[in-house]
Amino acid sequence: MLRETQLDPERSATWSTAPAEDRSTAPRTVRVPSPATPIAAPLLTVVVPCYNSEAYLSRAVDPLLSTAEHVEVVLVDDGSTDATAVMIDRYAAEHPERVRAVHQANGGHGAAMTTGIAHARGEYLKVLDSDDWFDPEAFAAYLHRLREWVDAGTAPDALITNYVYENVSRGTRKVVRYASSMPEGVVCGWGQLRRPRAGSYFLMHALTYRTAVLRDSGVEFPRHTFYVDNLMASIPLRAVRTLAYLDVDLYRYFIGRDDQSVAEAVMISRLDQQLRVNRLLVDGLRSEELEDAAQLGYLLHYASIVTSVSLTLSLLAGTEEAERGAAELRAHLRERDPAAHRAFRRSATGRLLCLPGRTGDAVVRVSYRLARRRFGFN
Repeated sequence: MLRETQLDPERSATWSTAPAEDRSTAPRTVRVPSPATPIAAPLLTVVVPCYNSEAYLSRAVDPLLSTAEHVEVVLVDDGSTDATAVMIDRYAAEHPERVRAVHQANGGHGAAMTTGIAHARGEYLKVLDSDDWFDPEAFAAYLHRLREWVDAGTAPDALITNYVYENVSRGTRKVVRYASSMPEGVVCGWGQLRRPRAGSYFLMHALTYRTAVLRDSGVEFPRHTFYVDNLMASIPLRAVRTLAYLDVDLYRYFIGRDDQSVAEAVMISRLDQQLRVNRLLVDGLRSEELEDAAQLGYLLHYASIVTSVSLTLSLLAGTEEAERGAAELRAHLRERDPAAHRAFRRSATGRLLCLPGRTGDAVVRVSYRLARRRFGFN
């Protein structure tokens, strides 16, 4: 909630643009833009959820501030305990025309995304995790083309760009492209897409949404839950009618740290959260309402992929609790969305995960290791 008075640091969702000096002792204040000096609506809002991000925040934010195009940057401090809050206040003070700093009590990645989306003023919106970054040249090309579409009145509901796995532990880099899935540089409908190749379905890192479409989709993110990017990459697509693809390596996805949320051991330890997000995805899919067969086919495919990840992690966990969680997810999928359940059962990964006994488990484990090696994820 925005406040125009001095702010209690424990209150949530406060927007601060206080001066950079004496940041450690000065109370946080709100400066609301004066109606007498209106700010032109930005082409793009980049929402950056931040939690204890001081070590890498500048790498994420600095490239966003060097563009000629009007880009709004919404930095959401999700109750950090390091110097993140100081850093985002300094950015807001030094770049008041571009940066908005929002402070809230810790609510998790989904809560920070929700806050950022609520504050966005841009025509389009893209989420950038604070440990990732945009390639500057790709960002400039992306903004130039987006501006051309907007000025011509032909801009798509969603824009797809490449992302790059930057694996710090292996010193490797892998680009995920979509040239085989959709035409490049043209606005199209779902019927012009081909099913993405294995490993190249649309992740949140690849997606930019028209802000109004994103809000109208009704997507909601649970608090204190990781892996909500699976919801961001699926539920809003129900409201998307037109898409476009730019073959630029925009998003640099920094992986390979042992403490990262997508590290295998961490994902297994947070299996309950992955399963929760998977159930919410099934609930929000509502496939029986979708009339576009190509759109339905893609979303069923994506739901099958997420379900396969959840069930594979459950198998790797090897605990009774994980086994119960997997059984509950299967039942939830079957009862809530029969079409999604059928699509999962017919998919290649679904058929593997339905193999019985220890032999089936062994096949899944080997297949997972091979996929991990091929596609470069954690």
